[in-house]
Amino acid sequence: MSQFTKTVLFTDSDGRARFREELLALEQGTPQSRLSEVFASGGYQLRTSPVGFRSEFHCTGAPQWVFILGGQMEIGLQGGVSRVFGPGQHFFSADLLPEGAAFDATIHGHWSRQVGPDPLVTLFVKA
Repeated sequence: MSQFTKTVLFTDSDGRARFREELLALEQGTPQSRLSEVFASGGYQLRTSPVGFRSEFHCTGAPQWVFILGGQMEIGLQGGVSRVFGPGQHFFSADLLPEGAAFDATIHGHWSRQVGPDPLVTLFVKA
């Protein structure tokens, strides 16, 4: 069986953002073109961020896929952990603020920034 690796940015039980990998089965299609089930989506947005862009710590407002179309995006977590995603790479952003919590930039969320010489171009697909 073919599988697709889904990188997930999520909020753990301690309120901190973390990464994990999940495998999605590709059980449909043909042997030459394996497909997953069809997933619903709530629209999409395109974004470009200039060289030097960096956000503050924040939580994802609503779960969404993030696809890197051009440039590189670094996602940083509390404690100094970060990952860089380049063109053709993706992750599922679901690090929501825990229900009932007030946002605290020393605990919650992630930051993002453009890395390298090229502007960052991203596609956000709302889940």
